[in-house]
Amino acid sequence: MTKPTIQQYKSVQQRIFLAKKKFNRQENIALIAVSKTKTIAEINIIAEQGQTAFGENYVQEAIEKMAIRPDLDWHFIGPIQSNKTKSIAENFNWVHSVDRLKIAERLNNQRPKNLDKLNILLSINISEEKTKAGFLKEEVLAVIPDILKLTNLRLKGLMAIPKQTHDFNSQRLPFKTMKNLLNQLQAIYPNESLDTLSMGMSNDLEAAIAEGATMVRIGTDIFGAKRP
Repeated sequence: MTKPTIQQYKSVQQRIFLAKKKFNRQENIALIAVSKTKTIAEINIIAEQGQTAFGENYVQEAIEKMAIRPDLDWHFIGPIQSNKTKSIAENFNWVHSVDRLKIAERLNNQRPKNLDKLNILLSINISEEKTKAGFLKEEVLAVIPDILKLTNLRLKGLMAIPKQTHDFNSQRLPFKTMKNLLNQLQAIYPNESLDTLSMGMSNDLEAAIAEGATMVRIGTDIFGAKRP
């Protein structure tokens, strides 16, 4: 298990490096290793390679891992149920998947005062899929003033999972829309730290980097296929 996992991790790093070079991206692009359903032993293998940021979808599973590796940077990237916001607010450093104002308000109210502000991203339903949660792009401008009033949160930017396609140019289109949306928000709120675009996964990270991703979330190509 160990050797191929390390090879896969280094291969993903190389893909990011080459995409940055090809598309003239100078800024840092953070790799979030998506470790949902993976064991702490598997996580340790990747952490030993210098990886610090890990993405989790399931709250209780993640908290058990955090107890063993509190030194790592834990990102919640899955759908958020209202009854899970307290645990998320108390334990995570980042939340990528804030998909409605109610969730942001609950995270704000439940963030312990002794912790730093919780970094959040607004989840955008960029492909306007009826089965997906997330803000439509025309809804974002209306909700941000209310988000910015939540003093225990730090709004850092946007996240998206576009509808899957294997055509590179088609992959780029929703990511370009995301970049344009972030640019628009930065122009309206120049004093906010809106500098993060979390987009791109195993099958489309190059397209995401081409269009301005600052975080890519990679699971399968590091840890292997999902377990049944």
